[in-house]
Amino acid sequence: MRFLALFGFILVFGLTSCIEIIDDITIKNDGSGMLKYTVNLSSSKLKINSILALDSLEGKKVPSKDEISQRIYAFGKKLEEKNGVSNVSISTDFNDFIFKMSCEFTSLSALQNAIKEVVQEETKEKSSSELDHNWMSWDGQKLIRSIPDITIKKTKELKADEIESLKQGSYTSITRFERMVEKCENPNAQISKNKMAVMMRTNPYALTQNYNLLENTIYLSPLKN
Repeated sequence: MRFLALFGFILVFGLTSCIEIIDDITIKNDGSGMLKYTVNLSSSKLKINSILALDSLEGKKVPSKDEISQRIYAFGKKLEEKNGVSNVSISTDFNDFIFKMSCEFTSLSALQNAIKEVVQEETKEKSSSELDHNWMSWDGQKLIRSIPDITIKKTKELKADEIESLKQGSYTSITRFERMVEKCENPNAQISKNKMAVMMRTNPYALTQNYNLLENTIYLSPLKN
């Protein structure tokens, strides 16, 4: 999801550390729902603390924990000001380096538009092919979702041990519904026992090499009258 923009600074560390990402979205029958997003870098906290102790890294200033926290909360505040998004919650744990964000939305289009607007404001980009891309669509019967580009270019600069760290991480995508799932198009998708949720999992390295890896179309059972 494009919420990786919210944790852009974390990816600077995460791309060279073992990172766990959980993208958990609930979609109600009317198209509204809730998004929960978690970035967990606890297994690499010693390495990250050593980075944060530096003044600069590879010629770039290393932000302080306060600066990082301010940036995250500023993003959340801007997001909550957008139409169709509410109850934005941010959690930052700088002891174990676990960062969480959740929000409610009136529709997937409202959520995506809100994220795009905030990303555009944060990056100062007036136009971008990534910002034009919709990574989810919902027609009441099926959901089509994908994972946008997460810094493929950056991985080309990584060292062998850094690439290995990415391979040891995980990216979990969970989609929950109010009614049963009939089928999924991605063969790697796992439907829950109660058929009310779909989960897909890969590692961050594989995802950076092929951001279409988690593309999926999920078909739901018809609504009951």
